[in-house]
Formats: sequence, C-alpha cells, structure tokens
Amino acid sequence: MSGAGLVRDAVILAAGRGTRMKGLTEDVPKPMLVVAGRPLLEHILLTLRSAGIERFAIITGYRAERIESHFGDGSRLGVEIVYRHQEVRDGTARALLLARDAIGDRSFLLGWGDILAEPSNYPALLGAFEAKPSSGVLAVNWVDDPYRGAAVYVDADNRIERIIEKPPPKTADTHWNNAGIGVFRAALFDHCAAVKPSPRGEYEIPDALTSMLGAGLEVYAFPLSGFWSDVGTPEDLARAERLLSPSA
Repeated sequence: MSGAGLVRDAVILAAGRGTRMKGLTEDVPKPMLVVAGRPLLEHILLTLRSAGIERFAIITGYRAERIESHFGDGSRLGVEIVYRHQEVRDGTARALLLARDAIGDRSFLLGWGDILAEPSNYPALLGAFEAKPSSGVLAVNWVDDPYRGAAVYVDADNRIERIIEKPPPKTADTHWNNAGIGVFRAALFDHCAAVKPSPRGEYEIPDALTSMLGAGLEVYAFPLSGFWSDVGTPEDLARAERLLSPSA
C-alpha cells in the first residue's frame, strides 16, 4: 500500500500570529515564543526527531523570516526542513495543501507549531498508525467540554464517527477533543482540496476529515496521556514553562 511503513515526514502548521498573546507576538510569531530556553517550535521539532521524524515541511506566514532564519535547512538539528509560505490566511486545509509537493504520496505526521504534548505520545501515536491499517490516526485529549476545539465522537473500537468543530458550550455529549496532532495517509490532501468554506469563511482540516469519513475511509482516535497544551494565551505560555522547565 502506498505510504505504508515507517513515517519519517511531518507537516507543521506555523503560520499564525497568535493574537490572544497580545504584545508578545508583535514582532515574533507564536511558535517562536521561548519556553524553557527554546522556541515552542524547537521543542516540537526535537521531540519529533526523537520519535523518528527526519523531514519537515513547515508552513509559515506571519513573521516567516523569524522561523526560517532560526531553523534554516534543519541541519543544525539533524533534520531536513523545507518551508511553504501561506500568503492568504484562508484556513488550515489550504495551509496543509501547500505541503503536498513536499510530501508526495508518503504518509506524514501533522502538527501545529503551538501545541505541546507529553513526548512519549509521539512514538506511541506513530506506532498506533503503523500497527493498524487505516487512513489516519487523530490524537484526542479528554476535556470537560470540547466547545473551544472540536468534539470527536468515537465508537467502541476508537474509530472516529464524526467531528463537530466548535460546538456551542454544553451541547457536546463527548469529552474527546481534537488535540491537533495526527498521522495520515496522503489521501488527506485530496479531501483538503475538496472542502468548501466553513461558516467562518475558511477551509478547515476537520471538514476534510469529515469528508474522509463520508467516503468510507477509517480514521481512529488516539487518546493522549500526560500533559497537552494548546499554547494560545500568556497563561498557557506560563503553564508550558512550568511543564517543560528542567525542574518541573
């Protein structure tokens, strides 16, 4: 099967500014905010390198030069990095499509440049994808109410049945939230290319996943263990500092 075998590629979406960070991102894109002595994005790349990822396609946007000048071609970190620039902020599905030429028909890990998780989750996630034939494995985390993210409904085998993006508060009857990390076959690109604009006017990856499910493709949920943080606010940044500092 095309794309079967060990996953060595990753696409990291790092185009956003992070407006909720207020003045902290006036000159620096959110993935370059420093936590425990390193930019957020560097923590992510090093963790993924330890999990066996060798090649990265990083999607940049706001203050792209800060990311590209810091990481270069990746040789300093012992990996290969290429960049694709999102000129128009029209959604995550369009951002992911920019990496299609770099990935080709290979399977890949998808992540965001501002999402941190317990490092042990990454090899476990990759192992889950490689162990069971499917079109993808999406990491999920348990929350009281997934209204700020995407509610993920699964069956008894952890097969995803549906995903509801930003449901109104207290309406979801699942506690699983889209954790923003996954491993997918290249079929995801086809479904990203076919999605329609969301009510927010953006082309979004959860809609592409919904399209995959509608086409009969199997995508499984992978429950994360340990810490997870979508570093979106100064308070999140402080929490990440506590989690990642050597004394934590």
